[in-house]
Amino acid sequence: MCELDGCGDNQNTPQIRVSEIDRRAFLLGAASLPLAAILAYPEFAAAQAAGLSPIEVPYEGGIATGVIAKPAKTPAPAVVLIHEWWGLNDNIKAMAAEFANLGYLAFAIDLHGGKVATTPNEAKALTGGGDNAKRLKDLKSVINFLRHHEDSNGKVGTIGWCFGGGWSLDASIAERVDATVIYYGRVTRQANELQALQGPVLGHFATEDKFINAAMVGGFESEMTKAGKSSKLEIHWYKANHAFANPTGARYDAEDAAIAWARTTAFFEKQLKR
Repeated sequence: MCELDGCGDNQNTPQIRVSEIDRRAFLLGAASLPLAAILAYPEFAAAQAAGLSPIEVPYEGGIATGVIAKPAKTPAPAVVLIHEWWGLNDNIKAMAAEFANLGYLAFAIDLHGGKVATTPNEAKALTGGGDNAKRLKDLKSVINFLRHHEDSNGKVGTIGWCFGGGWSLDASIAERVDATVIYYGRVTRQANELQALQGPVLGHFATEDKFINAAMVGGFESEMTKAGKSSKLEIHWYKANHAFANPTGARYDAEDAAIAWARTTAFFEKQLKR
């Protein structure tokens, strides 16, 4: 979970410049922009998000909600996107659209019951006030839904950031998943729990992160080894801070975010498309 007051705070954000011509062309649907540029501009992210379809996945005792983006060619591998502590905002929806552009059936799940925070205090309240048992059931139901979806090739990956990074791991422990990506998420799990992991895990962590730190990640690596899963674990460290991959945040690091994204897409390509 994310317990840092700077996780996504947009103060002092490094500016990503887009020309007025490109801005107008994108909003008219005539231009393609890098993902970082789309996420950095609220109007661009909103435009991408508007093209996604709301979806409900019922299961015994509840309903999982979110938005879904479908690729041009199917059947395709599926990816579950799990939001930061802010909730399912336009940035995460825009990332789902980008995954669809890359050839994935993308489901951005909502673990905050439709609520989206705009301040750290609101985000902390939403994160701590939710029903974690229901969140896990929601994730399991969505994974199963995607695995058997008519447009799916049967393979499913999970990816999450901050609060969602921890849930990406938790979901992969609770339900069979073919690939797991964690961006600076809580990874305090024991070997007996990690033995349930089926697919490989890719983790992105920051050297200046005071909470998701070397001690926590080192413990995770040790427990993965005890569980006999060390060959399935790939960890990368970046000289950056928590939330370095969020273009709307004060801690955004463009170079490291681009490297992490390239590693993520290559990882999913290998594990889900082959």
